[in-house]
This record gives sequence, structure tokens and C-alpha cells, in this order.
Amino acid sequence: MEDTIAAVATAYGEGGIGIIRISGENALPILQEVFEFYGDADTFVSRRMTYGRIIDKENNQLIDEVLAVYMKGPKTYTAEDVVEINCHGSMVSLRKTLALVLRKGARLAEPGEFTKRAFLNGRLDLSQAEAVIDMIRAKTDRSFDVAVSQLEGGLSLKVEEIRQKLLDLLVDITVNIDYPDEDIEEMTYEKLEENIVEAHGMIEKLLATASTGKMIREGIKIAIVGKPNVGKSSLMNGLLKETRAIVTDIPGTTRDTIEEVLSIRNIPVYLVDTAGIRETSDKVEKMGIEKSKEAFNQADFILFLLDGSQPLEEEDLQIMELLEDRKSLVLINKRDLGAVLSAEEISAKLPASQVIEASLLQGQGITEIEDAVEELVYGGEITQKESMMVNNVRHIELLQQGRRSLEDALQMTQMREALDFIEVDVKSAYEQLGEIIGETVSDDIINEVFARFCLGK
Repeated sequence: MEDTIAAVATAYGEGGIGIIRISGENALPILQEVFEFYGDADTFVSRRMTYGRIIDKENNQLIDEVLAVYMKGPKTYTAEDVVEINCHGSMVSLRKTLALVLRKGARLAEPGEFTKRAFLNGRLDLSQAEAVIDMIRAKTDRSFDVAVSQLEGGLSLKVEEIRQKLLDLLVDITVNIDYPDEDIEEMTYEKLEENIVEAHGMIEKLLATASTGKMIREGIKIAIVGKPNVGKSSLMNGLLKETRAIVTDIPGTTRDTIEEVLSIRNIPVYLVDTAGIRETSDKVEKMGIEKSKEAFNQADFILFLLDGSQPLEEEDLQIMELLEDRKSLVLINKRDLGAVLSAEEISAKLPASQVIEASLLQGQGITEIEDAVEELVYGGEITQKESMMVNNVRHIELLQQGRRSLEDALQMTQMREALDFIEVDVKSAYEQLGEIIGETVSDDIINEVFARFCLGK
């Protein structure tokens, strides 16, 4: 924290501008060492962009023509003095400018160290800091909105509300344990149970958003499976709304898995078009089928295609056996060629799967699939407009631990155990929730969280 740190804050590669970020006590003195003013300016004014150039004064070498801004702490991203040098977006310019800044006394920042300093200096709590990386990695407007809500403190406020309730409860328990003879309100087991149940319900409400939040943050993996020539590639092209996979009437055209990332109703989706699963002597096709089975096993959701103009074959039945315990949607394709298979027949064999009749050639069925994906993610319980969701695995685990601690406390309350034992579990829940916002978290966890950040953030 006593060092002045520096790093390239923009993505590597060619661009209009590239930014060197410096943070720490010596940010301004280092800038003054490497910067030469143009025009009448001869000093830096906080939060005012200044035109000049970066000079290696020891070697009298011009490095770049730049705009630089000095921002005096604590009202900065890191709550320290911060400098940003806007160079031309050349990797050479950025490399030379950064090397000069490091030579003048800064050290290279570790991944996420700017945001780590914002946390350590009290500008962000830990859950807000984690939201920063979620914003950077957001793949859809929806996942970005959820990250923004968390950055603004949406989750922090909910967690603090529960912790305050638990803290009030702990105070009442402690007073009743330490000063039983004083003239204070007695903590009855009925009142204790009521408060624990209320706090438990608040945690449950947060955890109800976890499954949806996690899928919005990380996306869902969908595998398109079926025997050869049932329309898997046509389905992929229809969902992508572009021609990505080769479509022919020759069985076995797709020899390998084709993976694409897309957004369905603002949900990030990893779509995998697989080779048709069947018995074959073709070595290349056999390798593709093995990869198809691997994609099937790893997928969160299966889109199973059938040729509705043909009766079920052995390959269809083999895949259907694998679908019994999986979240899936069955698409009976090629309705334009006549109806041999019915939705009722397939539903009888796969009662847990949704069945759709369609003709991909005529553009039918895509909307229904998008509806099914949306239903899978939101489940009718969480609305698209709800912005406060728990989407981080670390947060989910800590909430679950807090819930278990309160369940233990509730059980002991109902058994009328001593207040000392109940206090231990309530305190555990309080501390577990504190780890979400960084109040009671260890240094190892802090370092692990910020190690996931990119350099310069």
C-alpha cells in the first residue's frame, strides 16, 4: 500500500488511445518527472486534462504526444492520488511510457491491484469489487445490469440488513447471558425463534435468485444432439441467425463439434452443434461422435432433434435413454415433409421434456426454443426486470453456510438449549455473511479474489 503502482489500463493491441494508470503517493511527482508541458501550462490542476508530451529527459528522447490527468485522492478510483496518461494506442508507445514510469519509482501493479486498493481504502466493499470484474466480463446487457446493481451496493445493502438483524439479536443474547439479574427485557425462546426465522427467510430470498444469477453471469451450455441429418446444423444457423454450419442432405456432414457464443433473450449461451450420434466405421466421424458425447455430458441443457417425417430408429431410442435425467427440449423437425411422429408419442417416452413440433426449413420453432431457454433460466420466479441477484459462487456458498448456521441455531432454540450454544451459531452466520462484503474475510481470500482481475484494473 505504500508503493506507487503503474500498469497499462487498456486492452493490448492497436487502438486510438492507450492509457497508463498510476496510483499512489508519488503518482504526481513521477508524472512531473516524465511530462513536458505544451503551451502556457506549467503545473497540473486536479481533474483537468493537460496537453504535453512524454520525454525521457535523461536521454533527451521524445516518446509520445499525450494528454495527462492528475486526480488528487481520496475522491479517486483507488482513494489515492491517481494519474492517467493517454498515449497513442501503439504497443510501442505504451511499453516505452510504462518502462519510463517504472524507472522513475513506480512498480508494476499486480492483477486487480488498483481495485484491491479501492477495497482496502474503504471505497468499495468486497462484493462491489467483485462486481467490477463481472462488468468487464459481461457478455449481455442483462449480465452487465446485474453487475452494475452489485457495484452500486445492491447486494451489500441486503447483506448488511441481515447482519444488522443478527447483530441486534447477538446483543440481546449477550445481555441476557451476562446480566440475567438486571432490569432488562428478557429474551424468550419464542422471540428468539421469531428473529432467527426472519433472518433465515431473508437469506432464503437471496438464495432464490442464485441459480438464475449464476446462469446470467456465467451463461448456459446447450448441446444440439440427434442422429445425422435431422436438422441440427439448420437449428444452429437459425439460433445464430447466420449460416455457420454446413447444411446438406448427406448424413454425417458435421464431423466435429461446432461451438458458438450467442445471446438468447439477454442470456449468454454457449451453443454446441454436435456430430450425429450413430454407429459408424468412419474413423473421422467416430472421433466427432466421441466429442459429441462429451459435449452432451457437459451441457446444462439439451436440444434433441428428431425427424418427424420418419418413425423412431434405434439411434433415436439410444439418445432418449440418456435424456431421462437431463433438462431437455425435444424438437420434432421436418413437419413440412409430413407427420409420422407425434408430440404425444414422444411425451409418453420423455414426460419430463418439453416437446415442440417445427419445420426449421420454414423458420418454425426458433421462438419456442428461445422461450424454453428463458423459462429454464428464470423459472417463472425471477423476472427479467429484477436487478439484484446473487451470481457469484463465493457469495452463494457463504449464504448457504449462513443459512445452515441459522438452522442449527433454530434447532437448538426449539430444543430450549442454553443461550450460549445458540449464540455461537448466530455469531457464525453473522461472520459468514461478513465475508461476502469483506468485513470478516481472510487475507488469502482477498488475494484470491483480486488475482482473477486483469492487469491494470
